[in-house]
Amino acid sequence: MLDAEQLHQFQSDGFLIVDDLLDQRQVELLSRVMRADAQLVQQATSRTDGEGGAVELAVRNELSQDSMYAAIVRSCRLVEPMQDVLGGEVYHYHHKVIFKQPRGGGAWAWHQDYGYWYDNACLFPQLATWLIAVDPHVRENGCLQVIRGSHLMGRVEHGPVGDQTGADPERVDVALKRLEHLHVELQPGAAVLFHCNLLHRSDQNHSEHPRWSLICCYNAASNDPYRASRHPCYRPLDVWPHERIDQVGQQHWSVLQSAM
Repeated sequence: MLDAEQLHQFQSDGFLIVDDLLDQRQVELLSRVMRADAQLVQQATSRTDGEGGAVELAVRNELSQDSMYAAIVRSCRLVEPMQDVLGGEVYHYHHKVIFKQPRGGGAWAWHQDYGYWYDNACLFPQLATWLIAVDPHVRENGCLQVIRGSHLMGRVEHGPVGDQTGADPERVDVALKRLEHLHVELQPGAAVLFHCNLLHRSDQNHSEHPRWSLICCYNAASNDPYRASRHPCYRPLDVWPHERIDQVGQQHWSVLQSAM
């Protein structure tokens, strides 16, 4: 659980970096699982970025019992801090993998996640996300960028940018002049927890190295969408001990190996 200083930092900055959310063994296993998961790659879709590139991602709304991704979503090490920042019980909204391939991974335009999720009938901005680095995330391969404190601006109007939804560029330009713009560089296993109204983006990957990430999104149970949409309404989340990631991950890896 978060201490008072961490909670204050999240409330004032809109994000919090955790250097070792997954340990080295866990993130190495996650990397092997993701790269061997043919179904994950087959389910990937592409969204043009308005800059001549496209982002590849695979989104899942369901949590199976035998998936390493689901075990991470259910881990108390993710869920308890999420409960702290969202003020109570949370549930799994969805999770996704972002594939930024070498010399080909597209950009994400400046946006707030609530710019998307507002239209999914979430009445309040009581959602937040863990972004977990599977590969090193550095400037050269398109790491996450944030505008510190921009979540306090409230929801900004959004419109189409390629196949994506981007924040009002005029407001973004003013925010960049008044607030601090940061590149969030992460090593594998590190993660950033961020508010759904935090303005963020990422550049295209022009490096020779991949930048894959697992993104786990949660909604407050009290913020149950008022109508059905593309992501789930409230369902109680079964929270697991963090160590269960290792057991489920090994089982997931064994199944993938047997299918090779």
